[in-house]
Amino acid sequence: MNRHLPHTDWCARDHRCNLGEHRSAPILVDLPEHGRAVLTRVRTDNGREHAEIRVRVALAATEPAARRQLASLLTDLRQAVTRAAVAGRPRPRRSA
Repeated sequence: MNRHLPHTDWCARDHRCNLGEHRSAPILVDLPEHGRAVLTRVRTDNGREHAEIRVRVALAATEPAARRQLASLLTDLRQAVTRAAVAGRPRPRRSA
């Protein structure tokens, strides 16, 4: 258990809560035979919060197709991380 920060309302409050951080129960997105994503919300001992995401995607059997999939996946991940970063920025104030 983290002694520095109290549990949050989303914290799993179990063995996941250790090593100086609080962790949520994982959220799973499962597409049988295609892939799986696991998202966990984390608050570190300095109070910073993160989304930890693990993704597993089934790759094509042929090398050229698997490489195309990987390139597409990296492009989409870059876009998703950028969108999330922009969404977290403060909105500019509107002048009256």
